Amino acid sequence: MENDENRSRETIQSVLFVCTGNIFRSVTAEYALKASLGPGTSCVVGSAGIDVKTQPMHAWVQDRLSEKGADLTTHVPRQLTKELVEAADLVIAMGRNHQAFVRELYGRDIPLLAQVCLGQDQPILDLHEVLPNWESNPEQARSYVCSVIDVIWIMAPALLPRLR
Repeated sequence: MENDENRSRETIQSVLFVCTGNIFRSVTAEYALKASLGPGTSCVVGSAGIDVKTQPMHAWVQDRLSEKGADLTTHVPRQLTKELVEAADLVIAMGRNHQAFVRELYGRDIPLLAQVCLGQDQPILDLHEVLPNWESNPEQARSYVCSVIDVIWIMAPALLPRLR
């Protein structure tokens, strides 16, 4: 079984972030890393989801990412495929279920974002995992979404030394 920790010692030309629907956590990581890299980088950065549905990105996510300067006009959620996994030098999961999915379907062990950036074995939980009935408390839900985006945005620059 292939392990991304071994791959991380090589020069990384491409990074793929993985979450569930590719409309919140992985897309945030994608745009945060792109912003950290700046224009003219040769590193290819993307994102995908293990269970993409035809649902729009929530306005809270769009608004917070727009505030950070992300242009989401071209983002289309995409389903994770074997080809995407094989093409990426470094694949990074947001949650343990994403790690398990990639391991089981594609035979590749991938790290969590917090493992790569902070050395912490800590998933970044989705909104429904933290607040199962989030619709009943929209202010708390919005606060959580914004805090996750902010945390990912702060963590992303920690990937830069691995990419240069």
